[in-house]
Amino acid sequence: MRAVLLLLAFVTVALPAESRRRAAGRGPALVTIQDDFRNGQLGWVADFADYSPASAPTMELDAGMRPLPPELGTPGTGFFLTGHNRSDDLFMFLAKKLTQADGILPRQAYELTFRIVLASNAGSHCIGAGGAPGESVYLKAGATGTEPQVSLDDSNHYQVNFDKANQSQSGMEVSVAGDIANGTSDCSGDAPFVSIERTHRHAQPVTSSPFGEIWLIVGTDSGFEGKTTLYYQEVEAALTPR
Repeated sequence: MRAVLLLLAFVTVALPAESRRRAAGRGPALVTIQDDFRNGQLGWVADFADYSPASAPTMELDAGMRPLPPELGTPGTGFFLTGHNRSDDLFMFLAKKLTQADGILPRQAYELTFRIVLASNAGSHCIGAGGAPGESVYLKAGATGTEPQVSLDDSNHYQVNFDKANQSQSGMEVSVAGDIANGTSDCSGDAPFVSIERTHRHAQPVTSSPFGEIWLIVGTDSGFEGKTTLYYQEVEAALTPR
């Protein structure tokens, strides 16, 4: 998987890493995205789901561009997401709209692969309420041909309008790409952040809208009943026409 993404980067090496680009050729074209959040927000937006309005005041939800933690030794910014999972099922995610200007064709099915770099302070094999702060926070990635929205359902909980399934389960549009355990044994509440990398192939093809639109989605689905804080650093995606 890593080799495929490195090949894509080689093909497009003449352009800036954060730019949107399309491989030239006949027929439907491969579309690749290489976004580094040291260069800003780059069209990504954040949202939260799987919680009720009653629990919202205590969930400490926040998102936006922030300086990276100094212990990473990397200057610049990351896309910061944080939330305290009072609902036992908090979904925190980023989404980015791609259009025909990016090379997306109308009603085209795409296979997706991802490379995601993010900073986590959740150690490995730690014990937490409801589940581990690392292994029970599931990283997910995928895409949808419909604009992502969060709205209240009949049970008065905020839900997304795409199929991500719940926690360790994969949905048709968004699937499990790993977890946020950072490989250290530091389980303290003020543990330092460590950059981790995950590569992922989404199993199901995703079809763009009739207008040539598709939304990339990257996020975490948490079974850990505590606070999770992350800094997304890079997102690479390759969309291969099927």
